[in-house]
Amino acid sequence: MVGTSAPLVALTGISKHFGEGSTRVDALVDVTMAVQPGEIVGLIGPSGSGKSTLLNVIACILEPSRGRMDLDGDAVYDDRWLKGDLRRLRLEKIGFIFQFHNLLPFLNATDNVAMVRELAGAGSAEARARAIELLDYLGVGNRKAAMPSTISGGEAQRVAIARAIANRPRIILADEPTAALDSQRAGIVMDLLAQVASEQQAAIVVVSHDEKIFNRFHRILHLRDGRLDLITSNGTPQAAAAAPG
Repeated sequence: MVGTSAPLVALTGISKHFGEGSTRVDALVDVTMAVQPGEIVGLIGPSGSGKSTLLNVIACILEPSRGRMDLDGDAVYDDRWLKGDLRRLRLEKIGFIFQFHNLLPFLNATDNVAMVRELAGAGSAEARARAIELLDYLGVGNRKAAMPSTISGGEAQRVAIARAIANRPRIILADEPTAALDSQRAGIVMDLLAQVASEQQAAIVVVSHDEKIFNRFHRILHLRDGRLDLITSNGTPQAAAAAPG
């Protein structure tokens, strides 16, 4: 269920360029959007449209050239923020899911998940308990001692989702999370994301070219040449300015 409170992700007039003068490239141009608690938003567009740049801006990896961004009620990149603050924000409030699970090959499933809790300051016992709880929740508790090389792609992606939500982030960013999966496994991943969005009231942004999951998004944001030029909600195109506030 999509919440009606203040958005967890709110961008206003966000622009990002690289280079200056004749070498300047405008990767994002005046992007305004918002994502509510419990909402799964798809971000689509051709290669080079700015999707990855936008995801990296929301992730506080790239600083925008202009505009305002609020994450979970905090204005990011104003004078109060230092790089250490941004690292802490990423660790505590943002979860990442990648196309390829990127599990550490020398850690078993439990330790891959527990590591994130430990980085956030949890003790080893609490971190492992949280990891096992999540692996059970996602249906891979029987693989908790398995190394990444011994589990299937679908299982590895579920371990990666457990890692992404280990710190109970309010915001989850997923970059092509189903591109390497067949239809059945892609459906399982989207079921899990929908469950997390609903139960934890997380805001989820998914970059994808995978048309078979487009019907799982509450809204689809279309990027072209760095501009947000269309929003599709329940199959109905809207003006880009209609992002919820």
